[in-house]
Amino acid sequence: MILPVRPLTIAVGNYGVTRALKNGSIATGRLQLEHIAVDSAVAGMRRMVRALEFDICEMAFTTYLCAKAYGRPITAIPVFITRNFHHRASFFRVNSGIKEAKDLEGRVVGVNRGYTVTTGTWARGILQSEYGVDHRKITWAPTNDEHVAEFHAPSNVDYRFRGQTVAELFDSGEIDAAVGDIKINSPEIQPLIPNAREAGFSYFRKTGVYPINHTVVIASSVLEAEPWVAEELYLAFQAAKSAYLSRLRAGTELTAADEAAIEVSRVVGDDPFPFGVEANRRPVETLVQFAVDQHIIPKAYAPEELFASSTLKLE
Repeated sequence: MILPVRPLTIAVGNYGVTRALKNGSIATGRLQLEHIAVDSAVAGMRRMVRALEFDICEMAFTTYLCAKAYGRPITAIPVFITRNFHHRASFFRVNSGIKEAKDLEGRVVGVNRGYTVTTGTWARGILQSEYGVDHRKITWAPTNDEHVAEFHAPSNVDYRFRGQTVAELFDSGEIDAAVGDIKINSPEIQPLIPNAREAGFSYFRKTGVYPINHTVVIASSVLEAEPWVAEELYLAFQAAKSAYLSRLRAGTELTAADEAAIEVSRVVGDDPFPFGVEANRRPVETLVQFAVDQHIIPKAYAPEELFASSTLKLE
């Protein structure tokens, strides 16, 4: 049996689908993994995309697309460890005169963290494709810079509020709406899309798109030296997910996140975390097109261009 010359460093968050991989309760084949603790998944992504600090890392999918467009030497496997419905990710001030999504046009809309954040990309894409919003007629105001430092934003992205939070921008009156994963406890700030959870489920029933958020990437240098790592890593994540699904089906000691996964499975099918290219072709293609439309990447990539070749047929 051939083993890597050293353990491979890996930085992924603590989720149900990663628990068994991180606690060592499932076999990892030929892989030797050294789990690296990071302050947050976001911090790990930035360290990976800017400095290649790990061999393997969790990565927001739009960040990965942007990194690929700018030639960063990382390659994804079709493993998606977080996903969500993003109709919930648009907010507005109730006394702003905004009555429907189209009313965002002509306004400054905050973006939680960077313009290229995956949640914001999904939110803008849904506003455009489902509610007729022309995102080009909106000034998007991110609260932070981008993971991919080389990224050049389109002309309707304004970074003047960088360093402030969305909550602060709402409080100061600088914005009347925002997109992103935002936690605001104020009756003055409400979701823009009514019954957002059901709207997301209806979107899935209509389109077949179950949005992806975070994938897993491998430094290209690792794959050049050890091409088998991609398939072996995919299988390890599959085993960890299987252990998690078994726990969900047992229905004991469930967390709030577990309960949410069970609720989603009633809509999307028994596996609320499908892996593989074919099972995710539609959401991948949709998010890629949203990224093109929003000038995050210059061209569309086919799914086969995005994932390690040895994983393309794995399901």
